[in-house]
Amino acid sequence: MIGAGLIGLGIAYELARRGADVRVIDAREPGGAASWAGAGMLAPYTESIAGPYEAFCARSLALYPAFVEELRERGGIDARLRLDGILEVAYDRGEVARLRGRVEALAARGIAARYLDREATLRLEPALGGDILGAALCEAEGCVDNRRLGRALRAACAALDVPIDAHAGDVALEADARRVLGVRGPAGFVPATHVVNAAGAWAGALAGVPASSRVPIVPVKGQMLALAMPRAFVHRTLWAPGAYLVPRDDGRLLVGATVEDAGFDVRVTARGVRALLDAALRALPALGDLAVAETWAGLRPGSPDGLPFLGETATSGYFVAAGHYRNGILLTPATAVAIADAVEGKRDASLAAFSPQRVPAGEHAAHDLGAKEAV
Repeated sequence: MIGAGLIGLGIAYELARRGADVRVIDAREPGGAASWAGAGMLAPYTESIAGPYEAFCARSLALYPAFVEELRERGGIDARLRLDGILEVAYDRGEVARLRGRVEALAARGIAARYLDREATLRLEPALGGDILGAALCEAEGCVDNRRLGRALRAACAALDVPIDAHAGDVALEADARRVLGVRGPAGFVPATHVVNAAGAWAGALAGVPASSRVPIVPVKGQMLALAMPRAFVHRTLWAPGAYLVPRDDGRLLVGATVEDAGFDVRVTARGVRALLDAALRALPALGDLAVAETWAGLRPGSPDGLPFLGETATSGYFVAAGHYRNGILLTPATAVAIADAVEGKRDASLAAFSPQRVPAGEHAAHDLGAKEAV
């Protein structure tokens, strides 16, 4: 397993619990990239995902309660799952019409969602701004503490004796013309019959991958900040124009996130922080008196069509689990099951849209992030 973010650790855990001999290698700190930088939203419907991708996201959301509980029992760390709904607010009549339409469409499919007028919205979240017109509440959605989830996965992997090689430096895939042979890094060669690339934003730059099996992953920067919030000031995850706000049990309010094409630059910028604060203060003007407790930036793994790459490549034994973009945290449990099934030779026709082999060979060859970014 290359990559020890939530996706990589989730797959490693699932394979190990099925009896596989698993080793995880990460060039950096496990759980220290997009897995650490996100806000933990679980929002397949508020994100307005469609088609097979929405179905896969919904499948993963349904897995979350049992997934988090199993990790708590195995490793002793609670990831603090909250499925108390996500509230998307509207400030103009166009947004009101859009949210009403989406709620009606979701309700027609049996998904718990309702539209709230101004008064009902303010009863749920009194701190919202005075010019709010209404909101859509998707009751099945919520959030998880992604940083705690990373620790929970590491503890659960440790309980199953899964070794994690952290700060391993640059590694490369080794393969012949037909199949994978293993992984080579500064510490030497590790033979393997199966290798899973779950290296996040760096997955497309893994050295040694045959051109026909490369995937065009690009980093998409996201800046975030946290405010020191009085407890219960914000009750549930809010989605406002230009920002989302996620309350944590420790008294922080997370505000995110920018979407930037900035390569592998993870600097926090004044422009990024200002954009987030402007959006947050429009939604909740009272936030202006709160202290900024933390700022950070991370790299989401993006793909050309917005869909992840999941499954075996043209190189036998070489699998990819990357390109989840904004939904890596949400998709951790379903991706773990899907890749473990694929390694065991099970096929799921519903995941065909995510095959790494859907990318034309020319697009593989044209996409080059540079050897210096190899994992």
